[in-house]
Amino acid sequence: MTEPLNTGSHDLPITPELAEFMRSGWADTRRTDVAPLPVAPWAAKRRAALAARFPGERLVIPSGTLKVRSNDCDYRFRPHSAYAYLTGAGEPDDVLVVEPSGEARLYLRPRSPREEGEEFYRDRRYGEFWVGRRPDLAEAAELYQIECAHIRDLGLARPARVLRGVDPSVDARAPRGDGDAELESFLSEMRLVKDEWEVGELQHAVDATGRGFEDVVRALPQALAHPRGERYLEGVFGLRSRLEGNAVGYESIVASGAHACVLHWIRNDGGLDPANLLLLDAGVETDTLYTADVTRTLPLSGRFSPVQRQVYELVHAAQDAAIATLRPGARFRDFHLAAMRVICEGLHDWGVLKDSPDTLMETGLYRRYTLCSSGHMLGLDVHDCARSRAEVYLDGVLEEGHVLTVEPGLYFQPDDLTLPEELRGIGIRIEDDLVVTSDGAALMSSSLPRDPDAIESWMSALLP
Repeated sequence: MTEPLNTGSHDLPITPELAEFMRSGWADTRRTDVAPLPVAPWAAKRRAALAARFPGERLVIPSGTLKVRSNDCDYRFRPHSAYAYLTGAGEPDDVLVVEPSGEARLYLRPRSPREEGEEFYRDRRYGEFWVGRRPDLAEAAELYQIECAHIRDLGLARPARVLRGVDPSVDARAPRGDGDAELESFLSEMRLVKDEWEVGELQHAVDATGRGFEDVVRALPQALAHPRGERYLEGVFGLRSRLEGNAVGYESIVASGAHACVLHWIRNDGGLDPANLLLLDAGVETDTLYTADVTRTLPLSGRFSPVQRQVYELVHAAQDAAIATLRPGARFRDFHLAAMRVICEGLHDWGVLKDSPDTLMETGLYRRYTLCSSGHMLGLDVHDCARSRAEVYLDGVLEEGHVLTVEPGLYFQPDDLTLPEELRGIGIRIEDDLVVTSDGAALMSSSLPRDPDAIESWMSALLP
C-alpha cells in the first residue's frame, strides 16, 4: 500500500507524461563517504545500559513527529531528547526498538528512490526536493552504527514498554502496559550523569554562548537607538546560535528595566533605556542538541548605579554561597538553600523584611522577591531530566558528572508597595553552568565575568 503524499498549496496536477519523465535521468548519488557519527559509540553504550535495566523486554522509543505551524508549514523538527540520546539521529517519525535480546534496531523512513513513486518531488513533508536529503538504510546504518530497517516494517503488536506521548501513531498501535511510566522515568534518570562526550558538547555550547553575549554587548549602541532594542539583541544572539550551533536552546529572555521581573519574558519587544539594566538569559544549542543556559544582568549605560550595584552584589553573594556547596554527596537542594540564606540576610539588613533570617527561611516570605528555585540540571534539555523521580533528582544527591545551573535572582516588581521606591522595577539574575567534579564543581561559563567591577570593565572593552 502506497502512503498518501503530503501535498499542499504549492502542489500542481501531475500528468502521466510528467510522472514518467520524473522517474528517469537521474545520476547515482548514493554516498560512499559516510563515516560513523562521533556520538555513535557513546549511544551504543547508552542503549546497552538501557537494555540491562529492562532485561528480556521490548522497548520502543520514537523520535517524534512533525508539528504544524500553519496550514502546510511545519515547525523545524527536533527529536525527543531520549531518542537523540540513544541514537544520535534526528529525523521525524523514526522509532528505536530494543529487543528482548538486547539487540537494537532503528526503524526509519529512508531516502525515497527516484525511480519509485512521486514522493521525492511532490511530498512537501518528506520529499527530497522539498526538505532535503535523508540517508538511505545503508547510510543510516553506517552513520548511527545500528541495524536499520524501513519504518513500514515496524511491528507494534507485541508487548513492550513504550515512551508515550511522543508519536500518536505509535501510541495508537502499541498495546498499553503497566511499565511505560517506569521506562519514561529511567530514560530521564539515565541522563543525569553526563559522560565525557556530553560534557565536551556542553562546554562547546557554553563557549559559543559566551561569544554570543559578547556580540550583544558590542551591539548595544545600535540596539539602544532602536524602538525594539530587546528584539534587536535577541536577533544578534540568535545569529550566533545559528552560526555555531543548531539554534537557541530555548526562547531567549532579553528583558530591560521592569521586564526583568518577568521570569520568562520572551516577548522581547521593549525599548532600551540607558538608565536601566538588561537581563539576558540565553543559550546556544549545539548541532548535537546540547544547550547552555547562562544569564547576565548588565547596566545598559556600562556602569551600575549605586542601587543597582547594591542589589546586584547581594545576588552575586548568594550565587557564590550556592556554588561553594557543590560537590559529590551534597544534596541537590543545598545550593538553593545556601543562596536563599544570603538573600534573607540581605533583605533583613535592608529592612525590607523585618523577621530574622532564620524565621524568613521557615516562613518563605522572601519568596515574594525570588519566586523560584535557584537552578536545575542541564543537558539535551534546558531543564534536563525533568521526568526523573524526586528521590533521584530534586531530593537526591549530587554526583560527579552532573551538569547544572546556579541562578539565584531578585525580582522587585514595579508595583510592589512593600519595597522602597528606588528598588521597584529592578530584576537581577546571575546564572552559570557548572559540572560536578570529584572534589567540587568546575565553572563552565567562566569566560563571562560575574563580579560587578569585572562586568563594567568587560563591557568597556567591548563597547566602541
